[in-house]
Amino acid sequence: MEPDYLIVGSGLSALVFGALMANSGKIVQILEAHEHPGGFGHTFTMAKKYTFNAQFHYVWDCGEGQMVNQVLKKLGLEKDVTFERYDPQGFDHMRMPGYALDIPSDPEELIQRLSALFPDHSDRIRKFVNEVEKTGAGMKHLAPPIQPMALLKHAGEVACAIQYLPSTLQDVFDKFQLPQAAQTLLALQWLDFLLPPNQLSFYAWVALFRGYQAGAFYPTQHFEHVVNSLVKVIESHGGQVLLNHEITKFRVTDRRVTGVEAIDLTTHQTHEFKGNTVICNIDPQKAAKMIGEKKFSKTVRRKLNYEYSASNYMVYCVVKDLDLRDYGFGKWNLSHTGHEDLNEAFAQMYDRHDFSNPSFAITTPTLLTEARQDCPEDCQIVEFLTVANYTYFKQLQESDRQAYKHKKQEILDAILDVVEKHYVPNFREHMVFHITGSPTTNERFCWCPNGNSYGSSLTPRNMGLGRLNHETSLEHFYFCNASSGYPGFAPTFWTGTLLYQRLSGDLLLGKSESSVKNNANLG
Repeated sequence: MEPDYLIVGSGLSALVFGALMANSGKIVQILEAHEHPGGFGHTFTMAKKYTFNAQFHYVWDCGEGQMVNQVLKKLGLEKDVTFERYDPQGFDHMRMPGYALDIPSDPEELIQRLSALFPDHSDRIRKFVNEVEKTGAGMKHLAPPIQPMALLKHAGEVACAIQYLPSTLQDVFDKFQLPQAAQTLLALQWLDFLLPPNQLSFYAWVALFRGYQAGAFYPTQHFEHVVNSLVKVIESHGGQVLLNHEITKFRVTDRRVTGVEAIDLTTHQTHEFKGNTVICNIDPQKAAKMIGEKKFSKTVRRKLNYEYSASNYMVYCVVKDLDLRDYGFGKWNLSHTGHEDLNEAFAQMYDRHDFSNPSFAITTPTLLTEARQDCPEDCQIVEFLTVANYTYFKQLQESDRQAYKHKKQEILDAILDVVEKHYVPNFREHMVFHITGSPTTNERFCWCPNGNSYGSSLTPRNMGLGRLNHETSLEHFYFCNASSGYPGFAPTFWTGTLLYQRLSGDLLLGKSESSVKNNANLG
């Protein structure tokens, strides 16, 4: 019997959609090319005792009554899949030469901390933070379902949001004439977008910044438990999640997608799969090329013409007999830059491939929850993240394998030099395991074109009304991934839930929760 929904790809938005549909009584079948479900949210094990999440570091909208919590309640998972909140007095620790700022949840406290650092600019700082709050409120009113009376009642906030649609974060920094160091401290979450202020959509930054202020979280039992719980819902209702199945062809009759062909990577046998409705969780551009771009309407083809996001470099590391809490780490992330100007920092690393003065983020998953299944008791996990250029690494990998490995080691050494100089003097002595990942690693294990980390790049061009959504113009075929929604944990939950609402008629999310569309981030 054909499933009601055949889903290609098992990224988080697909798992959320599939779990909600299975929970409602529909038969769901998911095909995934990787050996692990979850897309960028998957977890892998190294040396048989260390587990790492591929990309997620911290998330938001997971508190009681918030969007993720509402979805989990619908699935009966809210008591099993729980989250630990980061320190609201400082969920992000920003560090740069001469300055340190812990980002608090309270906007007024943020104003006070920034004003203490930059007393001559306190008025500009207050006006900027107030504008961020006003813009965020306007974005919420503009999120579906739009209520005309609310637009009129909150016309000032709505107008404020609309005016910044084409703006970068740098545009707004310049408007309020914030001092350069204050700009850098506020934008030092830039690795959550892999874009510097002069390219990053102000909308995207406001969404992330305010989203985390409302609560930054980490799963109590790590991300693997979240993914496995969604898979369990699907399978417990008669559905399937078939791993190691790579899509090789879409079956199209007239203007309807009827199924796919996939190769079982364990047996190398090709099989045909059909479904009443096909949900596409793989990259929309890649899918469109496989199907034939001319089969899509001009409107959809125009929306498919997006730029991919930048890629990243990761270090997954284990330290032994070292408590990172003794060195200033805890329930927060730390972002470091050696540059006062993040636009220059990005250009140096991404355009010139020079990591001699790196900007990077540090996260310590072991310190975020008491659940210790990620490593042995005498060890702690620590991860480093920075931006990297896919084209550069791909050329190195193909032309000179030794040079490729050397570059990865060079970046690691540059990061560890900074760590030992500023944070943990004897860090290398306690390292018992590490593995590095480049943009080509993303491409290989997460099946993302050009090693992109977030689907389409979150520039103003990609954040407007012309952004791709679930509509494909083909019958019984829908997109459901980061580029047809938004990237990050909460936004992918929203993307899968919104498509579920669209196809089931079950309105799970109300107005306040649907605002996640405009609060998309990279957590």
